[in-house]
Amino acid sequence: MKKIFFAVMIALLILAWVFSKLVTPFLSYNLNGKTYRLMTAKNSSEFQKGLMYYRSKKELNGADGMIFIFPDKDYRSFWNENTYLDLDVYWIDGERVAGKDFLPSIEKSKEVVVIESKEKVDKVIEIVTF
Repeated sequence: MKKIFFAVMIALLILAWVFSKLVTPFLSYNLNGKTYRLMTAKNSSEFQKGLMYYRSKKELNGADGMIFIFPDKDYRSFWNENTYLDLDVYWIDGERVAGKDFLPSIEKSKEVVVIESKEKVDKVIEIVTF
């Protein structure tokens, strides 16, 4: 009976592993001719946290960065407080890149840096740079 139980458990673990490889938690997004795998921020708490507290690309589990999908178009501000990765930030209006900025890690800048979109946007993409 124990052998059957362990065989079933192993089979379930294998199925869970296969399923996790088939279902990706990332959004694929083409930006300037390159496809990125992005984590998605969809609500106000995710908008506020973003990529804060991540210290290495390895912690992103295969993601290249994060996309923030806002419910409306507005001027957006991002800052590097508690951000330990350097980021290229793309301001997106619909599908058009409206601008690009660089946001250094707090360790590099030694102070909080704020960047702002030059026009109203409905998406922002942070790509980890190295």
